[in-house]
Amino acid sequence: MATGVEELLDMLFDMIDEAKGMPLTSDKCIIERDKALDLLDEIRGQFPMELAEAKKLVAARTEYIASAKREGELIRKQAEDQARQILAQDELLAQAKQKGSEILRTAEERSRELRRAANEYCEDALRRTEEAVSEAYDEIKKSRSRFRALAGSSGQGGRLPFNAAEE
Repeated sequence: MATGVEELLDMLFDMIDEAKGMPLTSDKCIIERDKALDLLDEIRGQFPMELAEAKKLVAARTEYIASAKREGELIRKQAEDQARQILAQDELLAQAKQKGSEILRTAEERSRELRRAANEYCEDALRRTEEAVSEAYDEIKKSRSRFRALAGSSGQGGRLPFNAAEE
């Protein structure tokens, strides 16, 4: 006969739908009691199987939904972790840039200070050298004057001796 509850219900519906109406009433009909009871028995017999399958489907659906929720939660946590790592990397990058800027600024300040100190040292060394050369030049001029004075008084007619053998 029929295999599923739906087919059995369709057969019962058709039986009632095609049944002859009772005289003088429109909502009552005559059906074969044994056939209707047989169909109802088969429906009852099929219900446990159908219900068991329906329960399995509902359980599978519930497990599938739970699995999807777990997977979704895992994906969300991984995304949050990745976002935190990216933020941490961005923060480290910003800190590194800031530290690099500080180091560069300090190096530039130190370079300017060293350049200023080197310039001051060179200026001082050149000034002292200039003073020493000036004093030496003045001493040379004085020595030359004394030499001329001594040479002129010795009676050589302004001739300066070149070596000791000539004198």
